[in-house]
Amino acid sequence: MLKSELIITLTDKFPALQKGDAESCVTTILDAIAEQVSKDGRVEIRGFGTFQLNIRPARTARNPKTGVQVAVPAKPSPHFRAGKELKERVDVA
Repeated sequence: MLKSELIITLTDKFPALQKGDAESCVTTILDAIAEQVSKDGRVEIRGFGTFQLNIRPARTARNPKTGVQVAVPAKPSPHFRAGKELKERVDVA
């Protein structure tokens, strides 16, 4: 589902909600999640899942073309873990 499809779904489900208001709500929620995760925080939505920041450790890799070893620094990576209810709904389908 795309962000625009989510906005359309909200406006269809709640006719009193204007498209601009629904877009503002969706954008605000997604921005709040992204901001909290980027601050090394954790966002938990009960029944859906958790968003958090994982740090990939530094490692040594090889350049596939030359074979020269290259140091790759540690790097943050966003991670989503599905909650129990979401897993159960997906397993049924």
